[in-house]
Amino acid sequence: MHSSTSAGGRGGDFLLLTVTMNPDALLLLETVHFSAEKHRDQRRKDADQTPYINHPIGVARILSHEGGVTDIEVLQAALLHDTVEDTDTTHAELETKFGSAVAHIVQEVTDDKNLPKQERKRLQVEHAAHCSRQAKLVKLADKLYNLRDLNRCTPVGWTAERVQEYFDWSSEVVNGLRGTSSVLEEKLDELFTHRRVSTT
Repeated sequence: MHSSTSAGGRGGDFLLLTVTMNPDALLLLETVHFSAEKHRDQRRKDADQTPYINHPIGVARILSHEGGVTDIEVLQAALLHDTVEDTDTTHAELETKFGSAVAHIVQEVTDDKNLPKQERKRLQVEHAAHCSRQAKLVKLADKLYNLRDLNRCTPVGWTAERVQEYFDWSSEVVNGLRGTSSVLEEKLDELFTHRRVSTT
């Protein structure tokens, strides 16, 4: 600590900040960095081709700012939730770098890309109710982010019918997640009501 204060100037202040920073903050920064590296060449499907990393960061932000989630493992899993499904990341890699708990949450919310799309969607509905509470939180925030995104702009190549089908399917998934976060579920229900989607 002495060396950081004696260095003087902004460099010393920066080192002092790094040494005294909350360990959870350092963990989250490392997780964001890892996710950004893995998704660096990917873009969202909107007309602006938004950088993909905006999505996992947005999901984590929904959990913390709107859902009041302070569980660092959940926030890390949110930042990493698409890495195994959409990049070359492996479960073993996540386990080594971030621990078994975080890796397991990511595994719970990861689709098997070897299966046909409709089967993956069916399994999301089927498995939703059996996920851990931590995984359910990530899934709720993920759906909330995606549905808001669909309301903001239609992905390239999507018809209005396909957008509506995504809302209908998302409602089925969310039904299996209910009882996890009343705040996030209410926000989702507002979107479903606006789209006249059944939530029963």
